[in-house]
Amino acid sequence: MATRKQPARKKPVSKKPVSKKAPAKPTPPAKASPARQRHDVTEVIATLKKRSSSQVKKGMARYAIPSEQAFGVPVGVIRQLGKSLGKSHQLADELWRSGHYEARMLATFIDEVELLTPKQMDSWCKAFDNWAICDTACFALFDRSPHAFGKVKAWATRKPEFEKRAAFALLASLALHDKRAEPRAFSDCLPLVESAASDPRNFVKKAVSWALRGIGRRSSELNREAVALAQRLADSNDPAERWVGKDALRELTSEAVKKKLKAKPSA
Repeated sequence: MATRKQPARKKPVSKKPVSKKAPAKPTPPAKASPARQRHDVTEVIATLKKRSSSQVKKGMARYAIPSEQAFGVPVGVIRQLGKSLGKSHQLADELWRSGHYEARMLATFIDEVELLTPKQMDSWCKAFDNWAICDTACFALFDRSPHAFGKVKAWATRKPEFEKRAAFALLASLALHDKRAEPRAFSDCLPLVESAASDPRNFVKKAVSWALRGIGRRSSELNREAVALAQRLADSNDPAERWVGKDALRELTSEAVKKKLKAKPSA
């Protein structure tokens, strides 16, 4: 009797354990630039009022700063508030339009220079009614603008006292802060200084001297030009010109300035 062949046994297929891959981590979204917080102008002004001091307000008269539209907030406090708020062109515009002294001072600290237009600079300049706002706007904001030198030339012949002062406060600020400006840019402004030196108004002639001294401190070459102009003014028969010239000469020919300029590399 024939025996049946047993079917060949199939070798068991070894099943490799399937490694379970961990799910891929989602790619984190790119960090967006921090959004500027929107501040309500009414709340900011209320904060200024809370930080006011009657003594500070009374003392403003000693510095020839009108206090009718002021709360009496120290400048240091305004600066601190500006840092906490951050930059905001819109808020700066709203603060300026409020007309309050401290609100306008705060506006100069928080405005965004890249959004500053020549029209806005002219508008603010026309509203200057004291040296503190004028100088702070020029020193903290306007001198960073690419329109700055153009405004020096435009405002240098203005008639209102603080508009004219703004031209030379701005020129002095540029002389201090604008490290990239060519010497020629300042040399070209010296005729404006000479022309305005005859203005007898206190806040104008002080700014003219400030600008002349600032230019003369930038380099040895500009110092020679500034000293020559200051000497001509000091020899003038005009009292205002003579004051500006002598005031500038005292600083520009001092040993401290000579030593500082000697240490500077030539342009």
